Amino acid sequence: MSAGYVAVQWNPYKRRYDAFVCGAVVLYLGMFGFVGKLLFRGEHALSDEVLALRALGSCAFLMLSVVLCIGPAARLDRRLLPILYNRRHLGVATFLVAALHGALALGYYHGFGRINPLLSLLTTNTSFTSLRAFPFQLPGAAALLILFLMAATSHDFWNRNLSARLWKWLHMLVYPAYGLVVMHVALGALQAQRTWWLAALVCACAATVTTLHLVAGSRERAADRGRTSMIEADATAWLEVGRVDEIPPDRARIACAPGGERIAVFRYDGRISAISNVCAHQGGPLGEGKVVDGCVTCPWHGWQYRPADGQAPPPFTERVATFRVRVDGRRVLVDPNALPPGTPVEPAFVEESCDA
Repeated sequence: MSAGYVAVQWNPYKRRYDAFVCGAVVLYLGMFGFVGKLLFRGEHALSDEVLALRALGSCAFLMLSVVLCIGPAARLDRRLLPILYNRRHLGVATFLVAALHGALALGYYHGFGRINPLLSLLTTNTSFTSLRAFPFQLPGAAALLILFLMAATSHDFWNRNLSARLWKWLHMLVYPAYGLVVMHVALGALQAQRTWWLAALVCACAATVTTLHLVAGSRERAADRGRTSMIEADATAWLEVGRVDEIPPDRARIACAPGGERIAVFRYDGRISAISNVCAHQGGPLGEGKVVDGCVTCPWHGWQYRPADGQAPPPFTERVATFRVRVDGRRVLVDPNALPPGTPVEPAFVEESCDA
C-alpha cells in the first residue's frame, strides 16, 4: 500500500502460483513441439523456428484469453477469487511469452535484410485493402505494445503515481489488445493454415471471453436494478438497503444509489457502517470482501479500510468515501450522498441478540 514499495510482492502462495504458471508454459511449449514434429513430417515438415513461433503465439493467445476470463468468472463464482488475486502475475507472464513470439517473428521474417527489422515490419507490406494479403503482423505488434505498457505499469508504484483512475483506464486497453490479437491470428495463422480445428479454437476462445463478460454484466445490471429503493425519513431521502438480518456478520450488502454508485453496507460487532464499494487500489469490489481484524478487506488484493471512517489503518494513507447510516426498526437506511473520502461517520448500532 502507500507506506512503501518492494520490487515484487511475492508470498509463498504467489511463488507456488508462479511456479505452476511457468511449469504449465514449459509443458505446453514442449508438448506443442513434440506433437508438431509427429504431425508434420517429410515434405510437410516444419522448421524448429516455425514450430517455436506457433507454440509461443498460441500459448500467448490462450493465456490472454484466460486472463480476460478470470474477472467475470470470479464475479459469477466467488471460489475463483484466489485466481483473480494472482491475475497480474499471469498478465506479466502472458506478455513475456508474447514478447518471445514477437522477437522471434521479427528476427525470422525481418532480420535478414539490409534495413532495420522494425522499419521492415512497418514498411514491407502495405496491402491494407486486401484481406488475403493484409499486413497481419502490425495488429500483433500493436497488441504487444499495449501488453508491454500494462506489464511495465503492473506494479503498485505506477498505480499510486498515475492515480487509480488513469491506471485503470490504461489497463482497460487489454480489451482492444485482445481484439488486435484476434485480428492478427485471423488474418495471419488462419489464412496460412486452413484447418477447421484451429479456426474453431480461436472462435471458441473469443466466444468464451465475450459470453462470460456479457453474462456477468447482465447479472450485475439485474442485481443493481433490485438494489434501489428510496424512502423519506426526517425530510431526507434515504436508500433502503434491507433488514439487519439480511446482512451477514462481518460481511456487506451492496446498495445501488440512484446515480448508479454502489455502496457497501457492512454489519460488524453490532454496528452498521457504509463505505464506497470501490477500492482505492484497483477498483476492487469492497462489498464482496469481509471485515478482518476490524477492517474491511478487499477480496482482490487484501487492501484494508476501517468501516467507520473509510481510512486504511496506519501507516497506510488510502481512503474511500463514507456514507451516513441509520437503523429504523430493523431496516437499514443509507444516505446516498457520499461524504469526502476518510470522513468519520458514527456507526448505527444494532442488537445482535434480536437477529432471527
